[in-house]
Amino acid sequence: MTAATGEGTRRLGEAPDPALLDDAERMDVDELRALQLTRLQETLRDAYANVPHYRRAFDAAGVHPDDCRELADLATFPTTSKADLRENYPFGMFAVPREQVRRVHASSGTTGRPTVVGYTARDIDIWATVMARSIRAAGGRPGDVLHNAYGYGLFTGGLGAHYGAEKLGCTVVPVSGGMTPRQVQLITDFRPRIVMVTPSYMLTVIDEFEAQGLDPRACSLEIGIFGAEPWTEKMRLEMEERLDIDAADIYGLSEVMGPGVAQECVETKDGLHVWEDHFYPEVVDPVTGAVLPDGERGELLFTSLTKEAMPVIRYRTRDLTRLLPGSARPGMRRMEKVTGRTDDMIILRGVNLFPTQVEEVVLRTPGLSPHFRLVLTTEGRMDRLTVEIEARPDCPSERRQPAAAEIARAVKETVGVSVDVAVVDPDTLPRSVGKLQRLLDRRVRA
Repeated sequence: MTAATGEGTRRLGEAPDPALLDDAERMDVDELRALQLTRLQETLRDAYANVPHYRRAFDAAGVHPDDCRELADLATFPTTSKADLRENYPFGMFAVPREQVRRVHASSGTTGRPTVVGYTARDIDIWATVMARSIRAAGGRPGDVLHNAYGYGLFTGGLGAHYGAEKLGCTVVPVSGGMTPRQVQLITDFRPRIVMVTPSYMLTVIDEFEAQGLDPRACSLEIGIFGAEPWTEKMRLEMEERLDIDAADIYGLSEVMGPGVAQECVETKDGLHVWEDHFYPEVVDPVTGAVLPDGERGELLFTSLTKEAMPVIRYRTRDLTRLLPGSARPGMRRMEKVTGRTDDMIILRGVNLFPTQVEEVVLRTPGLSPHFRLVLTTEGRMDRLTVEIEARPDCPSERRQPAAAEIARAVKETVGVSVDVAVVDPDTLPRSVGKLQRLLDRRVRA
């Protein structure tokens, strides 16, 4: 295996083998757009006829499924929000009788009612198909051993990855999250070629390898498929260098399907190809809702094209990205790697700041680990932000204060806001086995 470099790893730049692609991946743009229109019209009719929420929303907006004569007409239809799903809890968004639903998943509900999604048997098969396509695009092949450390249960990650890997023909190790020393043991003993997990937890597993005196680069892993939270190019390089793997991004969300909506191809690593035969993407201005042309950054919306149990129309993901032309799969557009969300943006003294902007600075500062969190407090009438970062075990104590000063200076220069920085001992910040919670809000509200 060739070591990773800042310019990418061994597969970068190679063309995909046409024999490995399915029919949809070979479609040209005109074929794909025709298929999308047919499926979109069917989805709109289905949602209007069978989901009371959509009938009310369409009627209130003065639109009818028959008004969709071309793909651009979708922009006249109302959007769907997470609040809409919560208001119809638990099964009000289903388009089929509950008896036809073979599985339900749900969000954690930590900020209110959970959002519930349902799947028919056909939905589960399509989900497995797009997940298998995603794993293959990342470099996975039939017969590979796949270590699945995404969480199982109501979270869609674990079972989504599991069914897709089995559909591709992989041998699945369904370890789920947690028990970090056991993760290392199973990777060492079972010798998987692929790992699927959140990127923040992968870094925790790498730390555990090193804590046990093992060289992560000597393990069997060659491919990492990381998703469920935003991560940066700096974090990709960190994982590729410490593990000697190809690190590829996967995108999805429960409300649209689960993981497998879009996937980064290992040959190019230049953004995630949206599987547009099943999911129609739009990017809109997050304030006005106006559709933006490809290439402009805004909020990502998705409309499902083949879901039976719970079709979604123009679902507002809150993820910030832009759409680009296809590369490794020319017929399907790419979405740029998501590095922020409209709902995790911090407005600090009038300046917009995203956790990933801080992460970029942390990862390029010698002596500091990727484990950090942002703590918001109130001082007088002003908000104050403290960046807490773990030192690496080999970072001398005299290096910590200069490193903290470097972080504060770099954030001020790149973002334009002053922050406090505290470099803390290794292994003192909470570790995550699922999605990383970067922000701790301790502000006092009047």
